[in-house]
Amino acid sequence: MSTTVPEQTTVLVIGGGPGGSYAAAALVREGHKVVILESAKHPRYHIGESLTAAMRTYIRFIGLEDEFVKHGFNLKQGALFQLVQGMEANWTDFQARIPDYETWNVVRSEMDNLMFRHAEKQGVIAFDETKVDSLEFENNGDPKTSRPIAANWTNKAGAKGRIAFDWLVDASGKAGVMSTQYLKNRVMRESFRNVAVWSYWKGIRATGRPFSFYAEVLTDKKGWAWFIPLNDGTTSVGFVTHQNTSVERRSKVGPDGKKPTITEHYADMFQYAPHVTEFLKEGEMIPGTTHSASDYSYWASGYSGDHYRLVGDAANFVDPFFSTGIHISMSGGMAAAATICASMRGDVDEKTAQKWHDLKVGMLHVRFLLAVMGAYRQMDLEQQNFDYAGELLCQGKEYFNHAFISYREPIQAMRKNGDTTEDWTEEDVNNMMDVFAHFFDSTVDEPDVAGVMKDHGMSAISIMAPVLGDKKINEMSGGNMKVHNVLKKYDARRLFGPEVEIDSLKRQALFGYIVNLERGKLGLVKPSGKDMVIELKSEPCTTCHSDICHCGH
Repeated sequence: MSTTVPEQTTVLVIGGGPGGSYAAAALVREGHKVVILESAKHPRYHIGESLTAAMRTYIRFIGLEDEFVKHGFNLKQGALFQLVQGMEANWTDFQARIPDYETWNVVRSEMDNLMFRHAEKQGVIAFDETKVDSLEFENNGDPKTSRPIAANWTNKAGAKGRIAFDWLVDASGKAGVMSTQYLKNRVMRESFRNVAVWSYWKGIRATGRPFSFYAEVLTDKKGWAWFIPLNDGTTSVGFVTHQNTSVERRSKVGPDGKKPTITEHYADMFQYAPHVTEFLKEGEMIPGTTHSASDYSYWASGYSGDHYRLVGDAANFVDPFFSTGIHISMSGGMAAAATICASMRGDVDEKTAQKWHDLKVGMLHVRFLLAVMGAYRQMDLEQQNFDYAGELLCQGKEYFNHAFISYREPIQAMRKNGDTTEDWTEEDVNNMMDVFAHFFDSTVDEPDVAGVMKDHGMSAISIMAPVLGDKKINEMSGGNMKVHNVLKKYDARRLFGPEVEIDSLKRQALFGYIVNLERGKLGLVKPSGKDMVIELKSEPCTTCHSDICHCGH
């Protein structure tokens, strides 16, 4: 273990959270010299305690699966969504037919430390309590057009220094060193300018689905609550509302002439979450564990540049609803590692590698953002007053087009005015959200699904199968509403198909390249004839002339 930050490295990773540790581990396993500089001391507290179904296949790739499983995190069997009060909660089973999709709820301080130390065991030179204060750029050039070449750092002991690098992975979290300090390209999303307040409980009973994630719409339709059982015997329970609602409630003056404390505000929120309150009736809130933080959603006009890549929260942030933060961080970390290796080896030129990473990270964000918007619409939250469709298209039609290419034909067939333009319209985006709302159909049960599988085959309910669309679903269901509802639900679930496992990176070609996941050959390759690939092509925008348009045309 090194005790001194070296003066030079091949790859510098800023940030030792899941995205940074993942990218570092993947790169060092390819034989590259990698240094991580993390400002906090591991293990450190962090929110974001529930994982998606793709987690197991991602940690398997960097050799962490066995140690992760042995650690004893709570196995997350699935998720319960109570999006309409008075109706049955919708259950999504992560393990039903594919064991690799089982995942976990985690104590983040333990998980992040596990990943950070694993990267170190793989050969990464890792330092915590070491903060990057500034970056230097080639020929003292403009950061927006010049290559970063060195970082100046200080640590808790008071030491300071400079480390030169060939490549930079910015995984610095919401601080976003490159995006906020140098590129100045972060854009806040007003419709999801949310605030979370949460605490930890002990001695509570399960939801009826042991260790599952549970989300409940608040009765006043101004937000939602979460319930996450953790492996240390505690349960994370929190509320998410728009900033305007949070400010309004925390500004109310009580009979004593004082505004509520954060703990009093938290306690007041339970009146709007009857099911979560019922789960907690035998429990006890742990004193001193109440927290509040902004959960502002944001994106950026680009996630890569000459010899640098942005990953995780340093790139963008969606919303905590679907617990996608860690997945986006790891998938972005993989994109960074694969494109850096590809550029180093000469698989592709650096410009193509940049575009591949940029498009992948942007697609991840847009895919999960639309899912969250669909959920918020299903919950009928007051935030629906915002222009969701306009916000999505403003972010870049190329991201949207590539993320939902398999839905293009069936969605455009739903247009009411007969418009045949190839461009996605706001009507299309709204129709996409309506399609996704079927993901939460609680009337669909296992016997119905089994019946559809028996009559129409596994492909009818496979998350990896082609999107059916309304016309095909109507033909297959023949007027049987149970069959119709099953097919609509699984068509909605296909939104997540490209993100449910790491091997999906071998099935979706961006700019003509897929990821080679063979160890020692990590990079980008042209798909071979045996690869089942969806080819995603991009034409430069006629207005800004960028391969990935950010100008809204």
